[in-house]
Amino acid sequence: MLRTGSEPVTARSPLRMRLWFSVWGLVWATFGTVAFALAGRPAWAVACGVLWLIVTADLAMILRHIHQGPHFQPGRDIPPYDPPYNPPRAR
Repeated sequence: MLRTGSEPVTARSPLRMRLWFSVWGLVWATFGTVAFALAGRPAWAVACGVLWLIVTADLAMILRHIHQGPHFQPGRDIPPYDPPYNPPRAR
């Protein structure tokens, strides 16, 4: 792939990978919340519960972007964005 130097500006997020990482985090946060609550560690259970809320919000955002279509989840048939045009500056 040709590098243009504008990748941070035109970067696309790998939403499917983020989806599976969020699912993995959701499973572990749920497990941690339940395990620490049953073990009598309320502070750790609350920490895992807060993490569970953050992961759930992230998962909702990821699913929203996936359902918005190819602009937010491009496939191999979608060409990369054109780099932004920056005219040369006068010195």
